[in-house]
Amino acid sequence: MPCILAFLVLAFPRVTLVLMFFFSSYLQRAYHTILVPLLGFFFLPITTIVYAWLMNTHRPLEGVWVFVLIVAVLVDAGSFGGGWSGRRRQG
Repeated sequence: MPCILAFLVLAFPRVTLVLMFFFSSYLQRAYHTILVPLLGFFFLPITTIVYAWLMNTHRPLEGVWVFVLIVAVLVDAGSFGGGWSGRRRQG
């Protein structure tokens, strides 16, 4: 069951953020303003979710947890670049 949940979060991160915002206080405990999750919704949704998870589980931002956050940033950045390179090859 956790693998299916992780797959759904990675497949639909923006839907996950909206559901987390409306049906829990998970984002409010991690972020003190609405600006950062709103920017995260548009630019880095997976990174926003991972950072909220790290803050809510009281994980320190050091060692392996920084690596997890960097991987989330790379996954988000890859989603931007993948669409551009695919369009470039077609044209």
